[in-house]
Amino acid sequence: MEWFESVWRHIDAAFIEKDRWRIYLNGLGVTMQVAIFAAVLGIVIGTLIAFMKLSARDNGKPTVLSRIANIYIDIIRGTPSVLQLLIMWFVVLKSCHNGILVASITFGINSGAYVAEIVRAGILAVDKGQTEAGRSLGLNQVQTMRYIVLPQAFKNILPPLGNEFIVLIKETAIVGYVSLSDLTRVSNQMTSTLFDAFTPLIGAALIYFVIIKILTILLGMLERRLRRSDNH
Repeated sequence: MEWFESVWRHIDAAFIEKDRWRIYLNGLGVTMQVAIFAAVLGIVIGTLIAFMKLSARDNGKPTVLSRIANIYIDIIRGTPSVLQLLIMWFVVLKSCHNGILVASITFGINSGAYVAEIVRAGILAVDKGQTEAGRSLGLNQVQTMRYIVLPQAFKNILPPLGNEFIVLIKETAIVGYVSLSDLTRVSNQMTSTLFDAFTPLIGAALIYFVIIKILTILLGMLERRLRRSDNH
């Protein structure tokens, strides 16, 4: 009984007293803002980079665009995201004092490298016979890609994109480096205020877990629906 009362006192102090739950809610809002903006930017950049990489000739000889795409992907995937965030904050966008904007751009650029590979793999997974069928119908290369290849590739691309969004939500835990009060930083600040590391950190972890679990369930439902549509 005493143990339960002690646990409840810690929970009350960390989340209920002085409406501290609002602070966590605001932190979650910052986390989701950055993740959503970054996801949208990452899809735009990643799609563009994917088509640049696909511009390589059929004989494997790279083009200027495919070389640029490969360099971009190598640099982004080969460096830690926290360093990319710090470089953007202190060097590239040092005149911008909007932390959410800087973080969103950074994670969007970072995500773009991974989205590019997702989109490229999804397009390449479509049977080449589909492209040949489109061309035989009199469609040009752009029309074939738009009306035949991309609709089929979309089913291959969508589930991995959902996973990428989930990864983005967790990666935003480092935005405290640019003075953003996201969920992780809020919980860390609360440990200093209350001299209790366990309750605020575990609480934040549970919030992350619930959000990720909900998204995972929704993603699973989407994948099952896509599989059913393939079977009909």
